[in-house]
Amino acid sequence: MKLKVKTLDAKAKGDIDLNDEIFGVDPRADILHRVVNWQLGKRRATARAAQERSDVRMTGAKWYKQKGTGNARHGAKSAPIFIGGGKAHGPRKRDFNPSLNKKVRALGLKMALSDKARGEKLIVVEDLDLKDPKTKALIGHFDKLGFGKSALVIDGEAVNDNFRKASANIIGVDVMPALGANVYDILNHETLVLTRAAVEKLEARFNG
Repeated sequence: MKLKVKTLDAKAKGDIDLNDEIFGVDPRADILHRVVNWQLGKRRATARAAQERSDVRMTGAKWYKQKGTGNARHGAKSAPIFIGGGKAHGPRKRDFNPSLNKKVRALGLKMALSDKARGEKLIVVEDLDLKDPKTKALIGHFDKLGFGKSALVIDGEAVNDNFRKASANIIGVDVMPALGANVYDILNHETLVLTRAAVEKLEARFNG
């Protein structure tokens, strides 16, 4: 697949050949759904369990005799109403660490990239070099390139510092290095923007 490369000023900068094995895969909703669910599941933290009555280390002997003390009847000091007792109906430990085959995760990323390429929502730019971190100037570049309502911008090894600072205040624009490319963020933005370096990193990631 061949795509035109542009500068941030929307000027032509030649063409780039995209690997069809990465950017030309037929998307499958079931695979993308599995990968997105896996990602969202990995974000959830494991709930910390509380000690219930059976977990508290207390004596099993009766606290005081049944009658004659003037106090209410109690059989154990581990009851929830006492200090140091077990918590009633406390949170249980839950496992939010799902597993998913690496091949399925890689296939899902290929399908997400291919989906943007097929829908003409993929833009390749030469680089993200900016002289000054000016947000207003960067918004002008985005309008020329046609980024849409939201855009995910992926650079190579690291994101250009001036570009990162200038885009930080723009709603709907997220920036990340190629190492952080993932299915959920790609599908969650209208437009995907890759630099030449990002394309090389992604293709090396799959071919390596």
